[in-house]
Amino acid sequence: MAAGPFRGLGVALVTPFHEDGSPDLEGFARHVEFQIEGGVDFLVPCGTTGESATLEDAEQRAVIEAAVAAAAGRVPVMAGAGTNDTEHAIRLARSARAAGADGVLSVSPYYNKPSPEGLFRHYEAVAEAAEVPLVVYNVPGRTGGNVDPATLFRIAEIDNVVGVKEASGDLEQIMTILQGRPDGFVVLSGDDALTLPIVAAGGDGVISVASNEAPDLMSALVSSALAGDLAGARRAHYRLYPLMRANFVETNPVPVKTALQMMGRMDARFRLPLAPMTEANADALEDALVAAGLLE
Repeated sequence: MAAGPFRGLGVALVTPFHEDGSPDLEGFARHVEFQIEGGVDFLVPCGTTGESATLEDAEQRAVIEAAVAAAAGRVPVMAGAGTNDTEHAIRLARSARAAGADGVLSVSPYYNKPSPEGLFRHYEAVAEAAEVPLVVYNVPGRTGGNVDPATLFRIAEIDNVVGVKEASGDLEQIMTILQGRPDGFVVLSGDDALTLPIVAAGGDGVISVASNEAPDLMSALVSSALAGDLAGARRAHYRLYPLMRANFVETNPVPVKTALQMMGRMDARFRLPLAPMTEANADALEDALVAAGLLE
């Protein structure tokens, strides 16, 4: 299958902030370098993990530009560019393209609860405006609505729509998509812990939170799974599995940013309504980092 540039390990990049709350673009560039050195296949700035919900449009543009500059053509950039207002999503997609993104990740509209026809028309409008490859982001736990397989297959026929990040957590739905997808349509796991079974079932990779902490280990997991080395993939999976779970003991990206602070890679700063982790959960997260060999 010709899966294009968005196959393998994509990292859902965190957005570091200065003490005054502004994006730390120099720290972000250092983090991108850590990811590329660790073996990621593509970068995903300004998604959920990047706190896109509280980034202003100009800030989002600046972060995408920083990702493109730091990547320097070594890996492609799939920029988060979605919201629940179709016209606003169009503006974000055009801005991402102008910032140099190679593709866009567009979350299904949240809160509005559109019908299947509304979903189709939304993606038709955004994909036409984007003029770069678009990946649908299905995350019902955050949006309040599911992009079911029948609707997704219809959306997949739209020009420029090249794949889906599937974070429904429903393996039966994901296997239905894998079995019925059109030729060349990329299916990426949206959950680190489901990467191994999804790739084993025919998926193309993952957009990963855990890669922020362990790009080399996630790269080993994904590359082994895609090569059919399931024993090697299982070793990486179970080494990281406690961390994959700990990363979601509180709302993402609070744990992963806290972990990166524990690792000395950046300060764990958030924008409200996100708040620092509780002490008990932070202790559990630290234990998971130690278990993965990422902290002494």
